[in-house]
Amino acid sequence: MSVFTELSASAAAVWLENYSLGTLQRLEGIAEGVQNSNFFLGTSAGDYVLTLFEQVPHAQLPFYTQLLVHLAARGVPCPAPVANRNNEYLGELAGRPAVIVSRLDGASAASPTPQHCAAIGAALAELHLAARSCPLRQPHPRGTAWCVAAAAQLVPLLAPATAGLLADELRQQLASRPGSLPRGIIHADLFRDNVLFVGERVSGLLDFYFAGVDDLLFDLAVVANDWCTVAGAGVDADRCRLLLAAYHRRRPLTAGERAAWPMLLRAAALRFWLSRLQDRLLPRPGEVVTQRDPTVYQDILLAHRASDERLRSLASAPDARLADEVLRAAGGMA
Repeated sequence: MSVFTELSASAAAVWLENYSLGTLQRLEGIAEGVQNSNFFLGTSAGDYVLTLFEQVPHAQLPFYTQLLVHLAARGVPCPAPVANRNNEYLGELAGRPAVIVSRLDGASAASPTPQHCAAIGAALAELHLAARSCPLRQPHPRGTAWCVAAAAQLVPLLAPATAGLLADELRQQLASRPGSLPRGIIHADLFRDNVLFVGERVSGLLDFYFAGVDDLLFDLAVVANDWCTVAGAGVDADRCRLLLAAYHRRRPLTAGERAAWPMLLRAAALRFWLSRLQDRLLPRPGEVVTQRDPTVYQDILLAHRASDERLRSLASAPDARLADEVLRAAGGMA
């Protein structure tokens, strides 16, 4: 979430007349995130979040709104879109497509505990199961094709060593990422700041605007990379085991997914390294724009690559006592 488009309280108040939400009491820009313009919207009827879509193609917006409606109706703790007086979820404000959604209780866990990791694993599995019956589909907009296109833009702007790393990882992903894993609608951006907790209970899953069909395991890898990594040391195996076990209890992981786990951790790291490089080197103008350090995900990717090399080396050793080391090198997949 960010603010790219300025919005006055008077313009918001006039637009709010299209809804049965009372009168405007408060409008406050939200600085976190990097994709859309977001505002806390306080009205005489309650508290909401107003989103102005900055980059999402108009043709994709019905998918996002209907996905949220679908998930909320099935008990997934996500923002529920609010219909206007014409029973429409999408409108236009300040020259941008706009939507109002419910504001959820809770706070993000900046330093997640093992219990938080287990809770988000369970919540992600429930999201995947609930999304199966969503009638609308679209491809994951930041999937492999996007990675290829983004890399082509970025390579000329990078130092030779960094460009070489990017090109090599992309080549390995295209050659080795499995093509037959279970697929479905994924969130694709379930970072710590997109999840709310009340205590250790997940009370909100936010910011679905990268959602689309991809490998379900990719979604789990995105979570592991953010929730279970230790700076300079790769994935924390204990936290990752709890994450995976809680997910597996609700949607059992296949043998193919277990084997693909190291490569999907790398794929998820590559995607966010690329997007952060793009935000840093090819920024968009905005009033309040959050930029995140791309070297964080470069380091995560390097740790996974080193672990993957160690895993292949250990897996070829005859000594059965190395089994625990193989497990640790695989990032907690049991």
